Amino acid sequence: MKLVSWNVNGLRACVEKGFTEVFKELDADIFCVQETKMQEGQLALELPGYYQYFNYAEKKGYSGTAVFCKKEPLEVLKGIGIEEHDKEGRVLTLEFEDFYFVTVYTPNSQNELKRLSYRMEWEEAFLCYLKGLEQKKPVIFAGDLNVAHKEIDLKNPKTNRRNAGFTDEERNAFGRLLENGFIDTFRYFYPDKTDIYSWWSYRFRAREKNAGWRIDYFIVSECLKERLKDAAIHTEITGSDHCPVELELFD
Repeated sequence: MKLVSWNVNGLRACVEKGFTEVFKELDADIFCVQETKMQEGQLALELPGYYQYFNYAEKKGYSGTAVFCKKEPLEVLKGIGIEEHDKEGRVLTLEFEDFYFVTVYTPNSQNELKRLSYRMEWEEAFLCYLKGLEQKKPVIFAGDLNVAHKEIDLKNPKTNRRNAGFTDEERNAFGRLLENGFIDTFRYFYPDKTDIYSWWSYRFRAREKNAGWRIDYFIVSECLKERLKDAAIHTEITGSDHCPVELELFD
């Protein structure tokens, strides 16, 4: 089973830059996107053979998530059940027979860490949500988590030390996630691989110089370890300031 996640930084814009071709080429069983930046009715996607599910932000042109899957889910849930966290369309959960699939677009702490305290509240609430799902069946979640966990996960760790996405608070929150029985699948397969990133700033020719961050992830419940087959980061694919990330599981 192949799973793909991509922060498209505006789905309508990404469609104009080749999203549909990439989608067909990757041929995933489940393909999720973050930062759709659209409302219902603004885009008709022709994806034959796929069910389509969206969670839109209340604010227009902002945030939003979607999942496209070949198999119809048993249930689709929007948000995490907490009103203050559910206005921005950041979480979409699909229940399948033997696992929950969750896509997430974690809030950015923003310039001068204006939203860091809210981010910490979010982290706690989201972890509680995942652990609640896990009481029923294993969880696979994917998306833009807006954090580089270790120094290996970004090009310039020293100069970014207190910047959004690389604060001690955010990194520790990611560590707590792993301590609570989840696996960072890319690092599971490639613990020492360097210079592989999933996001590059549009400024300073960052992508050309590969001055990037690995902030897009596939995370799974530890009990799924035996089903892990491989993980990939498609740095060759353009169309957004992020590239798609992939997880393969044994059926």
